[in-house]
Amino acid sequence: MTVKGRGIAPTIESLFPGGLKVWLKAYDGSEAGALDQPYGLELVNERGLSYIMTAPGDLGLGRAYVAGDLKLHGVHPGDPYEAFSLLKDNTDFGIPKPTELVGIIRELGISHLIPPPPPPQEHLPGWRHRLEGLRGLSKWSRHSQERDADAIHHHYDVSNTFYEHVLGPSMTYTCAVFPTEDATLEEAQDYKYDLVCRKLGLKEGDRLLDLGCGWGGMVRHAAKHYGVKALGVTLSREQATWAQEEIKRQGLDHLAEVRHSDYRDVPETDFDAVSSIGLTEHIGVDNYPSYFAFIENRLRPGGRMLNHCITRHDNQGRASAGAFIDRYVFPDGELAGSGTIVRAVEDAGLEVQHHENFRVHYAKTLAGWSKNLADNWDACVAETDEGTARVWGLYMVGSRIAFERNEIQLHHVLATKNDDGESGYPLRHEF
Repeated sequence: MTVKGRGIAPTIESLFPGGLKVWLKAYDGSEAGALDQPYGLELVNERGLSYIMTAPGDLGLGRAYVAGDLKLHGVHPGDPYEAFSLLKDNTDFGIPKPTELVGIIRELGISHLIPPPPPPQEHLPGWRHRLEGLRGLSKWSRHSQERDADAIHHHYDVSNTFYEHVLGPSMTYTCAVFPTEDATLEEAQDYKYDLVCRKLGLKEGDRLLDLGCGWGGMVRHAAKHYGVKALGVTLSREQATWAQEEIKRQGLDHLAEVRHSDYRDVPETDFDAVSSIGLTEHIGVDNYPSYFAFIENRLRPGGRMLNHCITRHDNQGRASAGAFIDRYVFPDGELAGSGTIVRAVEDAGLEVQHHENFRVHYAKTLAGWSKNLADNWDACVAETDEGTARVWGLYMVGSRIAFERNEIQLHHVLATKNDDGESGYPLRHEF
């Protein structure tokens, strides 16, 4: 780590492993990085420098960007894909040697080691929750019902109108499945729901439980196209309200229901099928055994379960999305490899029948959401605020790149609850 020249920009560039692949300009007039690139960063004030110095890496850079103190040039804030492709995986600042640290502090100013208050979009960090737990507030222990509700509220109760702009008419915030390369996002979301219905072998009169149902897309599709009596549960009050209104608007309230509830509070049993689309990421790896045991308990003998969730690309450990994602996007989110999911499903007494990876589909899905955010940027900012919109632009392109580079994946695991070895599953897959 060597400071290439005097001034803020060269000093900050020296913190990036391998240097900067975009240009950087600072409020003191200094420049650094790839000055011939069309994409660049502009540090506009001292508060932004303090964010970077007091939380080195993705959290400090993210704070400065969300607050408007660090600006991206050459890309739309709703879809900064080209610029972020050059920055991703290059924001974990190395630990400077003591002599280098002295030089950095001397160049940037010791006064910037006083952390400014974080932007209002930042969620309470995990260590604060743990501290409260030590003080006797055990209800805030990791993945307690209260803490899970708080985390879900942070991300999903932004604004239903905001989500309508970003997600499009399907109001579906999970990976789509594209039947063809040129299928639209709406076609792919509809195809995803139908594929899940076919994998579950749904037929008229069946009972479906959809865990973490979001705005009720799966519930409505199963009721409308398969005549299924479907119950969905979500921890987001905003989602439940929107979903119930849409169910009534479509005349499906005799078949479909969305409940504002923790899945652990569902008392009904003997469902023909259980779908879990995008919930496992939120429940915590340590809770996999109890989660899949809950599902097994809710199924009738011969019933089927479909788990759809983001996974790691390996089973070596837990994924760390970084401090920025934990504070601004998915508090307490945890990922594991698909093998870990399969093992937990099998250990719960279910028989895995099919296992499928949709990694590239999620990259395409995120590209569609990013385009929607950019196309509806002014409306999204008006509905929330510019900092929140920046968070979404940044995290969606970062996730897209991670899927493209096989850093994370998306898997379906289909399983049955057997009755003395009888699964009711056909000799070959029929979906």
